[in-house]
Amino acid sequence: MKNYFFLLLFAASTAHAAPFADGNATNGQKLFLKYECSSCHIGKLGGDGSAIFTRINRRVNSADNLIVQMEQCSGAIGKQLTMQEKLDLAAHLNQTYYHFK
Repeated sequence: MKNYFFLLLFAASTAHAAPFADGNATNGQKLFLKYECSSCHIGKLGGDGSAIFTRINRRVNSADNLIVQMEQCSGAIGKQLTMQEKLDLAAHLNQTYYHFK
């Protein structure tokens, strides 16, 4: 719960800066592969799983929602992501799919 509160505070304090500016998108891509995030997405939607990010009824509609969804996903894979891992993954997903400003 502390991490979630900190993330919300962080997101609010950087509202005018690019979201996840402290994240490393290249490392986030490596983490995405390491934790096999696509395997769950493929199970839900088929294909390569990327449609989960671009579908019309997607759950993530803001930078804040992305952090919340990543918390849920990390629980599904049984991982406790570090703050930096969350920022890196978010930077990768935002750069690749979401383009939140």
